[in-house]
Amino acid sequence: MNYIAEMRKYIGHAPMLTAGATVIVLQENRLLLNLRADTETWGIPGGSAELGETLEETAARELKEETNLTAGTFKLLHVFSGQDFYFKYPNGDELYSVIALYLAENITGELRVTDGESLDLRYFGLHEMPPLESRAEKIIAWLGAHSILR
Repeated sequence: MNYIAEMRKYIGHAPMLTAGATVIVLQENRLLLNLRADTETWGIPGGSAELGETLEETAARELKEETNLTAGTFKLLHVFSGQDFYFKYPNGDELYSVIALYLAENITGELRVTDGESLDLRYFGLHEMPPLESRAEKIIAWLGAHSILR
Protein backbone atom coordinates (compact mmCIF):
# COMPACT_ATOMS: atom_id res chain seq x y z
CA MET A 1 0.00 0.00 0.00
CA ASN A 2 1.24 3.50 -0.77
CA TYR A 3 0.39 5.43 2.40
CA ILE A 4 0.69 8.89 0.84
CA ALA A 5 -1.55 7.99 -2.12
CA GLU A 6 -4.15 6.54 0.25
CA MET A 7 -4.15 9.67 2.45
CA ARG A 8 -4.46 11.93 -0.60
CA LYS A 9 -7.84 10.27 -1.33
CA TYR A 10 -9.12 11.87 1.88
CA ILE A 11 -7.31 15.21 2.04
CA GLY A 12 -6.73 16.05 -1.62
CA HIS A 13 -3.83 18.46 -2.11
CA ALA A 14 -3.92 19.85 1.48
CA PRO A 15 -0.59 20.04 3.34
CA MET A 16 0.39 16.88 5.17
CA LEU A 17 3.31 15.83 7.35
CA THR A 18 5.46 12.97 6.08
CA ALA A 19 8.43 11.09 7.48
CA GLY A 20 10.99 9.64 5.14
CA ALA A 21 14.60 8.91 4.35
CA THR A 22 17.09 10.39 1.92
CA VAL A 23 20.21 8.45 1.00
CA ILE A 24 23.65 9.88 0.31
CA VAL A 25 25.71 7.74 -2.07
CA LEU A 26 29.25 9.03 -2.59
CA GLN A 27 31.75 7.94 -5.20
CA GLU A 28 35.13 9.69 -5.11
CA ASN A 29 33.54 12.63 -3.25
CA ARG A 30 30.83 12.96 -5.88
CA LEU A 31 27.16 12.71 -4.89
CA LEU A 32 24.62 10.50 -6.66
CA LEU A 33 21.58 12.47 -7.82
CA ASN A 34 18.45 11.47 -9.68
CA LEU A 35 16.70 13.59 -12.31
CA ARG A 36 13.13 13.61 -11.02
CA ALA A 37 10.35 12.91 -13.50
CA ASP A 38 7.82 15.01 -11.56
CA THR A 39 9.77 18.28 -11.28
CA GLU A 40 12.50 17.77 -13.90
CA THR A 41 15.03 18.89 -11.31
CA TRP A 42 17.75 16.84 -9.64
CA GLY A 43 17.23 15.33 -6.22
CA ILE A 44 18.75 12.84 -3.82
CA PRO A 45 17.37 9.29 -3.78
CA GLY A 46 14.80 8.81 -1.05
CA GLY A 47 11.14 8.94 -0.21
CA SER A 48 8.39 8.58 2.35
CA ALA A 49 8.08 5.79 4.86
CA GLU A 50 5.28 3.27 4.54
CA LEU A 51 3.18 2.22 7.54
CA GLY A 52 5.17 0.03 9.94
CA GLU A 53 8.49 0.67 8.18
CA THR A 54 11.55 1.96 10.03
CA LEU A 55 13.36 4.92 8.49
CA GLU A 56 16.37 2.71 7.81
CA GLU A 57 14.10 0.24 6.00
CA THR A 58 12.71 3.19 4.03
CA ALA A 59 16.26 4.21 3.08
CA ALA A 60 17.09 0.68 1.89
CA ARG A 61 13.84 0.31 -0.07
CA GLU A 62 14.05 3.72 -1.73
CA LEU A 63 17.72 3.25 -2.65
CA LYS A 64 16.95 -0.09 -4.30
CA GLU A 65 13.78 1.16 -6.03
CA GLU A 66 15.37 4.32 -7.42
CA THR A 67 18.93 3.24 -8.21
CA ASN A 68 19.14 -0.58 -8.12
CA LEU A 69 21.86 -0.21 -5.45
CA THR A 70 21.98 -1.95 -2.08
CA ALA A 71 23.80 -0.64 0.98
CA GLY A 72 25.36 -3.04 3.47
CA THR A 73 24.98 -0.43 6.20
CA PHE A 74 23.54 3.03 6.72
CA LYS A 75 24.92 5.81 8.90
CA LEU A 76 22.41 8.39 10.18
CA LEU A 77 23.83 11.86 9.47
CA HIS A 78 21.03 14.26 10.42
CA VAL A 79 17.27 14.77 10.65
CA PHE A 80 15.74 17.73 8.79
CA SER A 81 12.29 19.25 9.39
CA GLY A 82 10.34 22.47 9.58
CA GLN A 83 9.36 25.21 7.17
CA ASP A 84 12.53 24.75 5.09
CA PHE A 85 11.29 21.29 4.13
CA TYR A 86 7.87 22.34 2.84
CA PHE A 87 7.35 21.26 -0.76
CA LYS A 88 4.59 21.74 -3.29
CA TYR A 89 4.55 19.22 -6.14
CA PRO A 90 3.61 20.23 -9.69
CA ASN A 91 0.25 18.45 -9.24
CA GLY A 92 -0.57 20.71 -6.26
CA ASP A 93 0.12 18.21 -3.45
CA GLU A 94 1.68 19.99 -0.46
CA LEU A 95 3.76 18.46 2.30
CA TYR A 96 6.10 19.17 5.15
CA SER A 97 8.88 16.59 5.22
CA VAL A 98 10.72 15.14 8.18
CA ILE A 99 13.78 13.67 6.51
CA ALA A 100 16.28 11.25 8.04
CA LEU A 101 19.51 11.67 6.07
CA TYR A 102 21.58 8.50 5.75
CA LEU A 103 24.98 7.81 4.28
CA ALA A 104 24.98 4.51 2.37
CA GLU A 105 28.05 2.37 3.02
CA ASN A 106 29.33 -0.88 1.50
CA ILE A 107 27.31 -0.39 -1.69
CA THR A 108 26.69 -3.17 -4.19
CA GLY A 109 24.68 -3.43 -7.40
CA GLU A 110 24.67 -1.96 -10.87
CA LEU A 111 23.47 1.66 -11.02
CA ARG A 112 20.39 2.02 -13.24
CA VAL A 113 17.02 3.77 -13.36
CA THR A 114 14.49 1.21 -12.18
CA ASP A 115 11.30 3.18 -11.56
CA GLY A 116 9.14 5.83 -13.17
CA GLU A 117 10.21 8.46 -10.64
CA SER A 118 13.64 9.11 -12.18
CA LEU A 119 14.74 10.01 -15.68
CA ASP A 120 18.50 9.77 -15.09
CA LEU A 121 21.09 9.01 -12.40
CA ARG A 122 24.50 10.73 -12.23
CA TYR A 123 27.26 11.65 -9.81
CA PHE A 124 28.08 15.36 -9.25
CA GLY A 125 30.76 17.21 -7.30
CA LEU A 126 29.79 19.93 -4.83
CA HIS A 127 30.74 22.73 -7.23
CA GLU A 128 29.09 21.28 -10.34
CA MET A 129 25.51 20.81 -9.16
CA PRO A 130 22.70 20.84 -11.73
CA PRO A 131 19.32 22.55 -11.08
CA LEU A 132 18.19 21.07 -7.77
CA GLU A 133 14.84 20.35 -6.14
CA SER A 134 14.51 22.70 -3.13
CA ARG A 135 14.88 20.10 -0.36
CA ALA A 136 17.91 18.56 -2.08
CA GLU A 137 19.47 22.01 -2.34
CA LYS A 138 19.18 22.53 1.42
CA ILE A 139 20.54 19.06 2.21
CA ILE A 140 23.52 19.51 -0.14
CA ALA A 141 24.29 22.88 1.44
CA TRP A 142 24.29 21.12 4.84
CA LEU A 143 26.62 18.40 3.48
CA GLY A 144 29.04 21.07 2.24
CA ALA A 145 28.88 23.04 5.50
CA HIS A 146 29.68 19.87 7.48
CA SER A 147 32.52 18.82 5.11
CA ILE A 148 30.76 15.59 4.16
CA LEU A 149 30.82 16.67 0.54
CA ARG A 150 33.83 18.79 -0.46
